[in-house]
Amino acid sequence: MVSVIIVSYNTKDILRNCLQALFTHSTGIDLEVFVVDNNSSDDSALMVQREFPSVRLTANTQNIGFAAANNQAFEHATGRYIILLNPDAYIRPSSIRNCIEFMDRTPKCGLCGGKIISPQGHIEPSARRFPNALYKLLTLSGISGKFPASPLLNHHEFGGFAHDRPMEVDWVPGTYTILRKEMLDAIGLFDLRFYLYYEETDLCFRAKKAGWKVYFTPDAEVIHVGGASSKTRKDKAIDVGAAQVLSFRMRSECLYYRKNKGLIPMLLATGVEFFWYVARYIKNVLPSKDAAKKRVAAIAISKLILQSLYDTRMGTVSPPTPW
Repeated sequence: MVSVIIVSYNTKDILRNCLQALFTHSTGIDLEVFVVDNNSSDDSALMVQREFPSVRLTANTQNIGFAAANNQAFEHATGRYIILLNPDAYIRPSSIRNCIEFMDRTPKCGLCGGKIISPQGHIEPSARRFPNALYKLLTLSGISGKFPASPLLNHHEFGGFAHDRPMEVDWVPGTYTILRKEMLDAIGLFDLRFYLYYEETDLCFRAKKAGWKVYFTPDAEVIHVGGASSKTRKDKAIDVGAAQVLSFRMRSECLYYRKNKGLIPMLLATGVEFFWYVARYIKNVLPSKDAAKKRVAAIAISKLILQSLYDTRMGTVSPPTPW
């Protein structure tokens, strides 16, 4: 038995495609599928109930976040392996069977991520090293993006790695991840202080600390639309490049660093981003095309960073949900 967990929020049509791909490409595999809907307003839960009656649906009356929603399903999952699948990720043929076989022959692997492919056919970052302030600076400055194949300048995403072989890594995105239930029973579920973002990074950190290994395997592929749920939050500023809600990402980042690295690394990571946008503001003081617009954006993001430090009490407290 393999358990599949999908957390949905306002992604009805995409979720339908996700479930169709899942069932189409898992023939012959004993699956139990859970959908936890976080109070969608687009009838996502009703669609699942009507069109996929075999799915075990939980319809929450408020958006409790990604970590808490997954934990709801974890408590009822009976599979020896548990697959986390985003509603905007579409399983490719043989992906589930391949990742199960990989886990079977790699008993020390607690978590394994697959190859994430964009709708245009490009490989998205699917294997990563744990974050730090230097990696953030390389990302913010655009250096990593300009030299994606560089093992030095894109070190945090294993620049130059062709994603053509299994490899032990630090952490894998929660877009499509298989977890060993034995590991979850040993180290615990997602930390509920993470409402959205960094929960999978934290889980991988805890797993490695407890002696488990984290792997990437190229034989388990998904097509990933990207940021489908985040983009529905019209009330929040979105990081277009990463398709993330900025304030949520910043809060979770503060919580992750303070919990796992301490105060100084947290201040370094947030400080790099804060002073980067201060520098961008200064750069656009002189009149030029779009200078005023860029100054406004720099001020807004700088304020969000400071607000996140305040909201989390310097990374020590998770604000009440829903964020």
